[in-house]
Amino acid sequence: MSRIGKKAVPIPAGVSVNLQGHNLSVKGPKGELKMVLVEHVLAKQEAGGIKVDPRDASKLAHSCWGMSRTMVANMIKGVTEGYSKTLEINGVGYRAAVQGKSLQLNLGYSHDVQYPIPEGIDIKTPKPTEIVVSGIDKQRVGQVAAEIREYRGPEPYKGKGVKYAGEYIFRKEGKKK
Repeated sequence: MSRIGKKAVPIPAGVSVNLQGHNLSVKGPKGELKMVLVEHVLAKQEAGGIKVDPRDASKLAHSCWGMSRTMVANMIKGVTEGYSKTLEINGVGYRAAVQGKSLQLNLGYSHDVQYPIPEGIDIKTPKPTEIVVSGIDKQRVGQVAAEIREYRGPEPYKGKGVKYAGEYIFRKEGKKK
């Protein structure tokens, strides 16, 4: 039994939920998100919030139960508070700047990397060595942050590259004589 799936997802004030069959749309102060629930779970709107239950006693239905409930909770949190990820850039001459609708990254290559900012995502650079990716969809925020980090991931010898804030980089010792 899923302990997460048993709990109903509370709906805060200012958020409207529209549930028609497997189509769920959540509208809040920050925007609107839509999702199609898998057919192995049933969702119903109650007084306490949205309750997600497995359709039958199969292993697949129980596997989808907790994840579906968490995705609904993430949608509601996204339209009320939003999500953000912070990236740090380490390295001499490495920096980032937002120019129009693209992020310009100087990561030690012979050219600057231009990353087009997708719709629904907001990127800010409070410092030249810090990037803040924010938006209402948790999956898209994480995906954009991962794509930016992929341009030059942190290397283990000097720690140069793009890393998540708070991420520990396992350091290696260099070659000895």
